[in-house]
Amino acid sequence: MDFGLSGRSEEWREKLQAFFDGEVLPHHRGWLDHTAKGEPAPFMEDLQRKARAAGLWNLGLPELGEDEPGTRLSNLEYAPLAEIMGRLFWAPEVFNCQAPDVPNMIALQNCATPEQKARWLQPLLEARTRSAFGMTEPDVASSDATNIATRMVRDGDDYVINGRKWFITGAAHPKCGFLIVMGVTDSDADRTRRHSCVIVPMDTPGVRLVRRLRWMGCEDHVAPIGELSFENVRVSRANLLAAEGEGFKVAQIRLGPARIHHCMRSIGLCELLIELMMVRSSERSAFGRNVMQYDTVQRWIAESRVELEQARLLTYRCAWRLDQAGHHGAWRDVSLIKVAVPAMLQKIADRAVQVFGAMGGSDDTPIHQALAWGRLLRIGDGPDEVHLRQIFRMEPMPRWSIANSPYLSAHPFERRQYM
Repeated sequence: MDFGLSGRSEEWREKLQAFFDGEVLPHHRGWLDHTAKGEPAPFMEDLQRKARAAGLWNLGLPELGEDEPGTRLSNLEYAPLAEIMGRLFWAPEVFNCQAPDVPNMIALQNCATPEQKARWLQPLLEARTRSAFGMTEPDVASSDATNIATRMVRDGDDYVINGRKWFITGAAHPKCGFLIVMGVTDSDADRTRRHSCVIVPMDTPGVRLVRRLRWMGCEDHVAPIGELSFENVRVSRANLLAAEGEGFKVAQIRLGPARIHHCMRSIGLCELLIELMMVRSSERSAFGRNVMQYDTVQRWIAESRVELEQARLLTYRCAWRLDQAGHHGAWRDVSLIKVAVPAMLQKIADRAVQVFGAMGGSDDTPIHQALAWGRLLRIGDGPDEVHLRQIFRMEPMPRWSIANSPYLSAHPFERRQYM
C-alpha cells in the first residue's frame, strides 16, 4: 500500500486548493450572512459555473461512464480533495460534491435504467436539481434497516406508498426534485429481500414535507433535513430502482461512498479546528501567561494531531481498499472509519470549545457545528453500535484455546485451577 499522492492527484489538489483559497473562502462570511437570514447565497451559481469551467466538477464520482462529466479520480485520489472541501460546510456544493446527492448519483449510476439515468441522474450531474434518500423512520429502530415499515403495494402498473420518514437529509431543500424511497414490497420474503427502492418525485400527490428539522440546534443549510409523510402516493413501477426486493443492495451501494466521503470531509474540518486552536491559544492570555504556554493546551493540540493522523491513514487505507476490492471488499474498512472518524471529530471539537471558551459555543465560529456534526455522524449512516458489531463479527477466532495456548506461561493443570 502506497498512500502517497499520485502526480495526478497532487495536480488536482493544488488546482482545487487555489480555487478554494481564491474563490470560495472569500465568500464565506457572505454565505453566513445570507443563511442567517434564511436566504440562498446569490453567488452560489456563479461559483458553480466557475468551478465547472475549471474542470472542478463531479469530483467524487470515480465510476463515471465515458459519456458523463467528471474527473474519474479514484477514491484515494479524491480523499485530499474532499479534505479541502470539508473545511467549510458549504464548500462541497460549489463543486457538486455535496451529500446526499453524490451517493444518490452513485446509486443511480449502478442501479438505474438508461431511461431513469436520463430523467434523474443527468439533472443531478448538472446541478439542475437536488435529491434525498428516504430511509430513516420515526416509529421504528432504523439502525436495523429490516425494521423499515413504509409500505409499497403494487397496484397494476403502479406502487402505492404509505409511510413516514424523518431526518431525511436534503428533503427540505427547495430544489429537491426527487427522493429515493426505501420501503416494504413483500412482507413475506426473507428479511433482507422484503424491501425495494423507488424513485419518487417530490411533487407527487400525497408527498408532504411535515417539517424542517434541526440537529442539536444546528441547521443543515446545504441539505436541509426534513420529515416526510407519504399518503397513498402513487408512482409508476418504471420508477423501481434495480429489481424488486433489492432495496438493501441499492442502499449498500450508496452508503459505502456516503460514509467514506463524510469521513474525508471530517478530516479537513479537524485540520481547521487544530488551526483555530493554535491561533486562539496564541492570542489569549490567562493568569499572566499566554494560553499556548500551558501544558494542558499543548497536550490537547498534540493529542488532536495524533488522532487526526491516525484517522487519515485509516481513511486512506479504506479508500485504497474501495479502489482495489470495490464496495463488497471494503465493508470492514468502511465500518472502522465510520466509528473512528466521528469520535475523533467530536473529541477535537470538544477541545476546541475549551480553548476558545464561550466563543467556541457561539455562531462566531464553526466549532459548535463541528461538535454537533461529529455527534450526528455517530448515529447517521449506521450508529456506532451497528458498525462495532459488524467489526466484531469479522474478527477471526484464533485456532488455539486458553487451555492449550502457547502464549501463556502456566502449565495446563495450573491454569485450570484459575478457570
